[in-house]
Amino acid sequence: MRASVLRDGRMVLRDDVADPVPGPGQVLVAVKACGICGSDLHFAQHGATVLELGAQLQGAPLGGAPLDLSADVFLGHEFSAEVLEAGPDTDAPAPGTVVTSVPVLLSGNGVEPIFSSNTTIGGYAERMLLSAPLLLPVPNGLDPRHAALTEPVAVGLHAVNRSAIAPGEAALVVGCGPIGVAIIAALRHRGVEQIVASDFSAKRRELAQTVGAHRTVDPAQESPFDTVAPAVVFEAVGAPGIINDVLRRAPARTRLVVAGVCMEADTVLPFFAAAKEIAIQFVFAYDPAEFAESLRAIAEGAIDVAPLITGEVALDAVGAAFDDLAHPDQHCKILVTP
Repeated sequence: MRASVLRDGRMVLRDDVADPVPGPGQVLVAVKACGICGSDLHFAQHGATVLELGAQLQGAPLGGAPLDLSADVFLGHEFSAEVLEAGPDTDAPAPGTVVTSVPVLLSGNGVEPIFSSNTTIGGYAERMLLSAPLLLPVPNGLDPRHAALTEPVAVGLHAVNRSAIAPGEAALVVGCGPIGVAIIAALRHRGVEQIVASDFSAKRRELAQTVGAHRTVDPAQESPFDTVAPAVVFEAVGAPGIINDVLRRAPARTRLVVAGVCMEADTVLPFFAAAKEIAIQFVFAYDPAEFAESLRAIAEGAIDVAPLITGEVALDAVGAAFDDLAHPDQHCKILVTP
């Protein structure tokens, strides 16, 4: 079968990948759509750094089989798919059922995240394996392309949940890339009545308003903190210096939720946070209940993900799509549709 794989920092098409065979508790699925995530782009450019930092991580290791960057790497974790067949002694939805799942594969060898692997095939392929107990049938005849965005929406919903924001509190979202707009959509879903979004890109500000921001700010023209006194600030940029700038400018007792993943060393002045009693919460991913709620919200029309999709490519154009996503004014989310 065909799959787009990471090889020497570039996505290339292979047409000789062996079809995966489902084992007990697993299903073989045909990929309908898979979103290209910013973490995929980052891994393609800085995979060695990601592995090095992951090796240093203690207390909550990322897990998964050892990864060899000199060999082909399978990527793609924002997907929807159609069930083809179940493995032995496996209770699974009927063939033809459109499903999605948290990106985890269970097997006799343990738990393998469907993120980056030399052996576990991800969503940039014609077919892949999923775990039957984790499958969620896509309801309401939802477009599989929209169902594929359940995963990034769940990331935004998790950040909002961890913030414990109340509807009457004001929110400021700094950065309106895919995670920032997912946070905005989740805030609107939670009934937050004042959502301000800040981004240098006019197109991203427009998208932020489309998904639910009440007001947008160009930080090159004005400070968002002159526009709103937020109870909660969501940092969705992931670049050095942003956290410290928020600590310096935010009102006293603001809650700062850091959703942007910065892979570089960063410096903050604790005095800014201490003097104003700012609480800082780092967030990552989501739990299965949030994933299921995100799918339900999309299927019921409570969260409209259609505006996020700004492009679609086949497997042979994934590499070019990675290049295109380096320009924030051109795209938000590109889907791979095998």
